[in-house]
Formats: sequence, C-alpha cells, structure tokens
Amino acid sequence: MMWVAPLFAFVSCWLALAWLLRRGGRLPMDHPNARSLHETPTPRIGGLGIMAGVAVGSVWLANGELLPIMLAAFSLTALSLLDDMRGLPVALRFLAHFVAATACLLALGLTGWVLVGAVLGVVWMTNLYNFMDGADGLAGGMTAIGFGALALAAWLGSAPELAALCAAIAAAALAFLGFNFPPARIFMGDAGSIPLGFLAAAFGILGAQQDVWPWLFPLLVFSPFIVDASVTLSRRGLRGEKIWRAHRSHYYQRVVLLGASHRQLAWAAYALMLACAVLAFLMLRLPQLTALLLILAAALYLLIFLAIDRRWNRLRNEF
Repeated sequence: MMWVAPLFAFVSCWLALAWLLRRGGRLPMDHPNARSLHETPTPRIGGLGIMAGVAVGSVWLANGELLPIMLAAFSLTALSLLDDMRGLPVALRFLAHFVAATACLLALGLTGWVLVGAVLGVVWMTNLYNFMDGADGLAGGMTAIGFGALALAAWLGSAPELAALCAAIAAAALAFLGFNFPPARIFMGDAGSIPLGFLAAAFGILGAQQDVWPWLFPLLVFSPFIVDASVTLSRRGLRGEKIWRAHRSHYYQRVVLLGASHRQLAWAAYALMLACAVLAFLMLRLPQLTALLLILAAALYLLIFLAIDRRWNRLRNEF
C-alpha cells in the first residue's frame, strides 16, 4: 500500500493546482521586484498543491521518526502560506524556522552541540531553498530529482517508509512541474519552498542517523542549491551588502540576465542536478572514492562559476 503513495501524491497535487488556477485573479500574485526574473504577475501559492499531495501521500507513512518531521513541515506550510497571502515580519518567520527545527531534532534524539549545529543546518537549508526558488522550473526540478535520489537511496538502504515518502514528494513535484515548467503558470512560493527545504535537511539528518546514507550524500544531492546560495550570500556579506535584501546575484539569476531563457536554464540545472545525484550514488556505492568524487564536484562548480563570472564581468565592462 505504501508504494501507492507517490501516485496519490501526484494526482492530488495536480488536482489541487488545477483547482487553484481556476480561481484566477483571486489568488495572491507575485509581482515583479528587484529579485524577480519574471515580468508579469503570477500566482505564487503553487507550493500549497505540492504539500497537499505530500499530505495525501504521507497518510500511511508518517509514523515513528517521520511523524515529527512531517508535523513540523506542515506547520511551516501553514505559516508560509499566511506569509504568501498577507506578509509576515522576517523575525517571526525566522523564529518559526528555529522552533520547528529544534522541536523536530529534539524528537529525533539530538542533543548538545550536535543539536545546535543541526538546527543551524536545517534553518539554513530551509531558507536557501526559498532563495533558490526564483526561476521557472528550478525549485520544482530540484525537488523531483533531489527527493527522487533520496527515495532510491532509502530503498537501497532498507528504509521503505522513508523511501516511499521521499518518492511521494518527488511525485508531487513532478505534478507541479506540469504547471511551473517554463513558461510558468504558477509559482511555488514560500508555502512550498520553505517546507521542502526543511524536509530536505530533516530527511538528510534522519537518514544519516539511521545509517541509510552517509551525511555527505544528501549534501551532494542538493548541492546545486546549497553551493549557489552559500557562495552568493557569502560574497555579498564580504562586500558589506545586506544579504537579506532582495537581489539578483545568484548564479542561476545571472545565467538568465546574460541572455538564457528560463527553459534553457531549467534544462542546464536539471543536468547539473542529475550529475550531482550520480556522483552521490557513486560515493554511496564506492565510499573509498569519496575524496575524489568531492574534488570532482568542487571542480565542476568552480568551472561553472568561473565561466559565468567571466561572461558577467565582460558584460559589465561593455557598459
């Protein structure tokens, strides 16, 4: 019965999004701003459809260690939906992220400095997923590929409930991509990106805690988001910029600003995500090659960033 969950998640997400889009102009809209790459107002609560699919898919699966994770994720969904619709203070949002992460990780048995480090990691992943949700198809693709990789690894690691739940999330993301692939008809919004970032981090920690995978595995799988967001925000901080302000400095944003279409960016990002997932599975099956595979991943990112920086600087010099 548990392996029917991905199918239910896909169908539920598709139906929820179709119903939302029929509401038309009554939905909260994402209007173009300093961070945006889109030019026309677009509905921004598509993540509600994803989490509706995840909720249906998790009915048979969220027990034991999975239950506190899912309860925390759905609590963040509710808060983030309110933020999408009305707007909430930044301090309140961050407080909620810390409370959800702390409660969830305490329930998983983490204590001391391990708990502190894990909470910071979960909160960072929760927010960077939101930072990276800024181009058509990008966050949806990372969700489908990232959680799909976790599902396969969990199945190989004899964790069937975790595998089925990750597969349900990936299936819901695939349904969402039917509406979000360029040109997007609806955006994910905080109601999707915040809980999905939280789930990526929490499942990564749970799998490592249960020896389903080494802790580097989920980091490498989700590294396309982790590396871009971490490098970009670090560079902005070193330049003395206010990192919490809206901007278009992420590498994926620069690719579009340099002339690529959202569709070209999406396909290139999917190729990178799949490459990182392959490297992660090689690390999983051949742990003696971990150092070499990490060096290959680092070299890949360095080449990509150098190429984008070179073209970006050349464009700026022309003006």
